[in-house]
Amino acid sequence: MDDELLRLQVYRTFAWTGRAPSAVELADALDVTSSEVDAGLRRLAEERHVVLDPVGAIVMAHPFTAVPMGFSVMGDHTLWWGGCAWDSFALPQLLGDVVPGSSRVLVATTCPACGSPHAWNVDAAAPPEGDQVAHFLVPAAHIWDDVVHTCSNQRIFCSTGCVDDWLTRTGHPRGYVMDLATLWRLAAHWYDGRFEYGYRRHDPATAADYLRSVGLAGPFWGL
Repeated sequence: MDDELLRLQVYRTFAWTGRAPSAVELADALDVTSSEVDAGLRRLAEERHVVLDPVGAIVMAHPFTAVPMGFSVMGDHTLWWGGCAWDSFALPQLLGDVVPGSSRVLVATTCPACGSPHAWNVDAAAPPEGDQVAHFLVPAAHIWDDVVHTCSNQRIFCSTGCVDDWLTRTGHPRGYVMDLATLWRLAAHWYDGRFEYGYRRHDPATAADYLRSVGLAGPFWGL
């Protein structure tokens, strides 16, 4: 079967419904067998287009996730789970021309340190206002060692003080802290092209160029 058609069907289902499609749904939509879908999803997982659970169900297709991971993203008609701070800020940038009512969304989360609620109107025009900071725990070189763990630990905190309190409580080493404007720039075009046939993920050189262009640097990012 055509793995690109499968990938696009996964993304379209997430975009329009906010949930992951089942193998049966994908087989019906593409007029193939569930076995062909299962094999295709495994190939897409090997290429890091999707993340599967131990039984082969879709957990993530960045920037979409099938399970709550700390963020909700609400458009005019659809609710998505945000896989992390990065992905949550990326959704309106990616979906604005694909799903009506998604070019401006409400991103909501809570501070992992103190539990304070936070929400921002996020769109493609400019970064949202706010003094909060994003903390990324896992360095770029190890993102895919356990990508669910990585995404679960890209969170937004009230302040650097809350980051420090959380690190002290959890025993984690300090990662990378950025303001909301940097987070928004990081998310803005990272996923460009995901709804196009023939999309290919960033290779190391283009990824490095992109990260530098949004103001990121240093060993944490492999730069």
